[in-house]
Amino acid sequence: VFDGWGAFRDRGEERCYAIAEPDRGSAGGSERAFASVGNWPKNGVRGQLYLRLSRFPADGSRVYLSIGERRFALVSGAGQAWAQDARMDGAIIAAMRAATTMSVEGKGRNGRAFYDLYVLKGAATAMDAAALACFPQ
Repeated sequence: VFDGWGAFRDRGEERCYAIAEPDRGSAGGSERAFASVGNWPKNGVRGQLYLRLSRFPADGSRVYLSIGERRFALVSGAGQAWAQDARMDGAIIAAMRAATTMSVEGKGRNGRAFYDLYVLKGAATAMDAAALACFPQ
């Protein structure tokens, strides 16, 4: 565990990930939110963002991830969100390494805005530890 971020290796599916819960967010969320950055060696995946949202987004609404000065429009569905492609994953990971917080915002099914705020202290170290667990040098 590195501050608020943990690094894990799941031997059953040969995957490794860094993960954290939000520091704060919208009250009364129906889901237990978290952010993760995963690696799946068998699939050639390295540094893939996955977010479980605190609320299910409204149909047709956008979910945004803000990190420092950058804002990313994510793909979302069924209470989850992720980058549009590997290139966006790379930009998100780079932004996470340079910022102190990130926030996820959207409009819930109830029509009200929601947000989840993550403190990024320890995130870079946890991401590196997770990558090394799956891709040892």
